[in-house]
Order: sequence, then structure tokens, then C-alpha cells
Amino acid sequence: MECDEVMLTVRITAAEQLLLRRLAQGHRSDVSEVVADALLDIIPTFVSPADAHRLLGALAAPAPCALTVWLPTPLADLLVPGAARIAQVTQVRIGSASAMLGAALRLWLTQDPGRLAENLSVMHAGRPSSALVAA
Repeated sequence: MECDEVMLTVRITAAEQLLLRRLAQGHRSDVSEVVADALLDIIPTFVSPADAHRLLGALAAPAPCALTVWLPTPLADLLVPGAARIAQVTQVRIGSASAMLGAALRLWLTQDPGRLAENLSVMHAGRPSSALVAA
């Protein structure tokens, strides 16, 4: 039996978790949908050596909170070649799809919260969003 979604657990900080929840509420979606959108937004940066090193930096920072999300299988499948690209550029292997997703998500969350909300609005074709309280 095939599943159209993959469950992954990532490590993030409490502040990052709060920001994700606020973004999800602001766009009337769930956290998994915001994480999927974040991955779509950050994937193109995997080709940049500077961003590859920034991604490793995001992975190295302590992250005490576990967050379980569901991703569409085709999107989750992009984590493996993304990790391979990071290893090619940095000579450092990322151990799992969850670690890769966590690093990508944490890198995405370093942007200005207002910019993240605007990007989500664009990705959702203008779906109205409620006010986002800055983290």
C-alpha cells in the first residue's frame, strides 16, 4: 500500500515552533503545510555553496523541541538529493531526511517573519491571512 505523505520529526527551538504556529494560523493552514511551503521556498538555495554552509550552521545549533510533520511524498523525496548536494558542496554528510528537513526549515525561519508571511501569501495565491504577530 502506497502512502501519499511521509511523517518526519524535526528538531527546532521553541521560538521557531511558535513562529511556525503563528504562520500557520495567519494563513489558515496547519504547521505541516507551512513546513512543506518552506521546503519549496528553500530548495533552490541548495545549489549555492554559501547557503549550503548556512544550512549546516542551522543544523549545528541546539534545537530542544521535536516537531512531527507530514510532507507529500514527492516533496519528501527531494530531501535525499538535497542532502547529497549539501555533501557535495561542503564535504559533510547530513545523516537523515529528518535532519535535512530540520536544517532547511531552520534556515528558512531565519528570515524576517513578515517576509515569510508575505511569501506564504504569494505561494497560496492570495489566500487571505490574518495579522501575524512578530516573533
